[in-house]
Amino acid sequence: MHVSLDEARSSFAALLASRLAAHELAPLAACYGRILAQDLSALVSHPSATDSALDGVACREADTLQASPDTPARLRLIGESRAGAAFPGAVSTGEAVRIYTGAPLPDGADAICPVEQLRDAGEGHTELLRPASPRDVRHAGSDFRAGEVVLRAGQLLTPQRVALAAALGHARLPVRPRLRVGLLSTGDEVVEPGERLQEGQVYNSNLYGLLGLVQQSGHETLMLGSAPDSPRALSQALERAGGADLLLTSGGVSMGRYDLVRDLLIEDGEVAFWKVRMRPGGPALCGSWRGTPLFGLPGNPVSALVVFEVLVRPALTGLPTRTVRLRAGENFRALPDKTAFWRGVLREGAVVEYPKQASSVLRSLSESDVLVIVPEGQPVRAGEEVEVMLS
Repeated sequence: MHVSLDEARSSFAALLASRLAAHELAPLAACYGRILAQDLSALVSHPSATDSALDGVACREADTLQASPDTPARLRLIGESRAGAAFPGAVSTGEAVRIYTGAPLPDGADAICPVEQLRDAGEGHTELLRPASPRDVRHAGSDFRAGEVVLRAGQLLTPQRVALAAALGHARLPVRPRLRVGLLSTGDEVVEPGERLQEGQVYNSNLYGLLGLVQQSGHETLMLGSAPDSPRALSQALERAGGADLLLTSGGVSMGRYDLVRDLLIEDGEVAFWKVRMRPGGPALCGSWRGTPLFGLPGNPVSALVVFEVLVRPALTGLPTRTVRLRAGENFRALPDKTAFWRGVLREGAVVEYPKQASSVLRSLSESDVLVIVPEGQPVRAGEEVEVMLS
């Protein structure tokens, strides 16, 4: 039942499709951390009028081209323009208007000289110690224009994007439903951080890594803790999820005697796929248990978190995995039948392999910069471009 990455993504997205199909309109103050459900266009242009980027004077550039501290340009001040109170007239040759940041540019003016480069000349005049610059003029619509699509469906609504949505003129935003995701780690060896660790045990790091990744993807979490290697205990732990929209488990999906999540879905659920042609994370399992979608992540910490980024996050956000291309600083080996996601480090404009690639080396994800994507059977040579996912 091995599937390709594309098949795995499509299959899991189909399981969640009905739960993510609808959207709701939420007020701006309730949108932080949500996922935008539709493209968002500007209702207005920004700036709404051509204005000044700084405090100074607005004038004609041609009047100031020879201005310097030794030969300043002398202009007559005829008024001022400030935000909310534009100068009503026009600027002619030899004239200037005091202007403040964000204030509309008067008719006739095409450049700004900053206040630091002005000198009072008395009798209603000012002297410019350098030429006025058109670069300090912000033209109407230079940020965005009315009707322009500025935010895209699937984007996480960070504070910066909520502020942008407000500037676009929207008081309410279409957001995707916030799924309730149950998180469960499995295995007799798993204990909570802070407890005394016995030989052979491990702390429940997967739970807390997945908690952050789900929240970053715009959804809520339900912490189910850990379940020992017992079919009854596993079922009871999953039952605590109540009305969860999705169950995410870690561990118990490989081929061992105690890989009980796999057995649970085979015997008491439905399996959409088991095993993906990728490394790390090949044993990933997807299906449903009692009508609730379930994604079984491997127990090794690196595998669990990488599989989430590659397969789970795209389904939760509706966005494809974001990648860029970099120069390979060394050879990256390929696997004959799996897409490899090697941890990589940036060195002098190129990417090289992190020295420890074992799935149990959790610090490697913290210390690496990217995941280097090497397709099945296609090794990458030093100096070639390689596709990477940013960590």
